[in-house]
Amino acid sequence: MADQAAKEGRVVSIRGAVVDVAFPVDPLPLINDALSIGSADGPPVLVEVQAHLNARTVRTMALQSTSGLRRGALVHRGNGPLQVPVGDEVLGRLLDVTGTAGDKLSPFSDAVPRRPIHREPPRFHAQGNAAKLFRTGIKVIDLLAPLAQGGKAAMFGGAGVGKTVLVMELIHAMVAQYQGISVFVGVGERSREGHEMLQSITEAGVLDRTVLVYGQMNEPPGARWRVPMTALAIAEYFRDEQHKNVLVLMDNVFRFVQAGSEVSGLLGRLPSRVGYQPTLATEVAALQERIASVGNTSVTAIEAVYVPADDFTDPAVMTIATFVDSMVMLSRSMAADGMYPAIDPIASSSILLDPLILGEDHVSVANEVRRALEHYRELQDVISLLGMSELGSSDRRIIERARRLQRFLTQPFAVTEAFTGMKGSSVALEDTIAGCKAILAGEADDWEEASLYMVGNFEDARQKEQAARKVRQGAP
Repeated sequence: MADQAAKEGRVVSIRGAVVDVAFPVDPLPLINDALSIGSADGPPVLVEVQAHLNARTVRTMALQSTSGLRRGALVHRGNGPLQVPVGDEVLGRLLDVTGTAGDKLSPFSDAVPRRPIHREPPRFHAQGNAAKLFRTGIKVIDLLAPLAQGGKAAMFGGAGVGKTVLVMELIHAMVAQYQGISVFVGVGERSREGHEMLQSITEAGVLDRTVLVYGQMNEPPGARWRVPMTALAIAEYFRDEQHKNVLVLMDNVFRFVQAGSEVSGLLGRLPSRVGYQPTLATEVAALQERIASVGNTSVTAIEAVYVPADDFTDPAVMTIATFVDSMVMLSRSMAADGMYPAIDPIASSSILLDPLILGEDHVSVANEVRRALEHYRELQDVISLLGMSELGSSDRRIIERARRLQRFLTQPFAVTEAFTGMKGSSVALEDTIAGCKAILAGEADDWEEASLYMVGNFEDARQKEQAARKVRQGAP
């Protein structure tokens, strides 16, 4: 008992989320070890070791609110890094960064298996390749920026261009047909968004195969910084122990970087480029390298990334982009024009867009669509100044088809039905390719552009055009 008391520490300093702890005897806890601080006003507060200040003192970052803590409070050592519940018991549950249930259901028993949130990524030779198409039912993504099963995809966009709506639609479109486990990570989420996400997943009837892990905006930066690690510990258990495919949906990875920047500043580190933490690349790598497929079991990640001030050269955005297989870039100008989803078809890309993987037909149609849209974009200034009449006949034909392609690649979403009044649609890849082929071949040259706007497949557009013609001709 005396030996145990000698190993316990005492709080010597509290500065917001930073807590310094002194220990009377060696050895000091290791970096990333979890400590528990007793609180007179409530449950213990968990902190994580970030630095060794001297031979007796460590600096820690709080994972929970430090309100009510005082100097001299007793600090208990843990058994290494923070351990969180994993396995079938967490399915259908909502957790916080410490693995505590936040859904008002029964707490987890001691029999539930637990795993540390910090872990080395799989060795390179053990990782599987990502060469299989992950179909989403969203036309512009499946055609121009296809996602890889077992790969990482990121949705980049500024504020208010539709990142969260796109992620929610992907959940709605894929989780119902996806037979594996889904882990949703809310990093820096607002409580409204968390509630909407929980409601959406419940209504889709897939909550029993989903785990939700949240580190909300009102929580300390340490919680937002470590909540993706908690989610990955759960995903890795299903991948390695139960050999199940896992879909990881993360919204928003920039908030993870932002929380790391806050932590870095609180710990007194000098800032680096554009004020970001000097450890930016290391922290992003520690997160992204753990999202990997092993053997025949795939972990597919879809991440939303906020782009500050629409600056795609921002160091955080550039660092995250180096780790992903598919980049879906959202455009503010397209959102302003009402082209939803506001995905830039030219800036978006994917490593899967290769004839050896997807076939010649898919890749050739995708390239033709991109070429037509690029030509339209190049001539937009000329058109706005001089009008279409100044263009040659071949340019005019390409521009008219490009405008129709642009509208055909819009799509009504199931998650926005309440706002738009339009029933959401999921389109098979074959139908998307056939529709784009038809437009490129000139089948829709005499159609109204509006007939191709916010429809599903090409046949839906044909029916819309026929109905519009009847109205124009005054038919009953």
